[in-house]
Amino acid sequence: MDVSIAIRGRRSVRSYKSQEVESDKIEKVLEAGRLSPSANNRQEWKFIVVKNAETRKKLAAAAINQFFIGQAPVVLVACATESKAVMLCGHPTYAVDVSIAFAYMLLQAHELGLGTCWIGAFREDEVKAVLGVPKHVRVVALSPLGYPAVEALARTRKSLDEVACYEVYHH
Repeated sequence: MDVSIAIRGRRSVRSYKSQEVESDKIEKVLEAGRLSPSANNRQEWKFIVVKNAETRKKLAAAAINQFFIGQAPVVLVACATESKAVMLCGHPTYAVDVSIAFAYMLLQAHELGLGTCWIGAFREDEVKAVLGVPKHVRVVALSPLGYPAVEALARTRKSLDEVACYEVYHH
C-alpha cells in the first residue's frame, strides 16, 4: 500500500469484531514502532500488547469508560521509558518520540486491514496500576487493535489553505 493511501484511508474505529488478531500482524505493527525515528535515536519506549479480556475491560474503564476499547481483541499501550529529557525547543522528548512511533504503528495496522483509535483520554495512574507500569514511565497513548465491525466514515478536514502557509505564519 502506498503511504498516502494509508494516510487517507485510516479511520478511528470504535466497533470491533471478536476475531483474533494474528500474531504476525501484531509483530508487524510493533516493528513499525520499533523502526520509527526518535531524538538522538534513543528509542525510549515500550509498547504493551494486552490480549486478556479482563485487563482490556479495566483499561476501557480507566479510559473514562470508553468501552469499545475493551471490545477489540487487543489493546496497545504506548509508554515512554524516560520522561525527563527536553528538546532544545522546550518540548518533552518522550511526548514527541512516542507519538511518532505510535502513529507509525497505527498506519501499519491500517495497511494490514486492522482498525485502531488513538486514545488520549485516560487516567494514567489507573492504566499504570492495571499494567504494573513503573512510576517513572509515562503512558502516552492507548489504542484498541482489531478487525473493524463496521466501516468507519471519513471525517471532514480543514482545507490545506487553512492549515499550511509558506515562509511566515499567517492566519
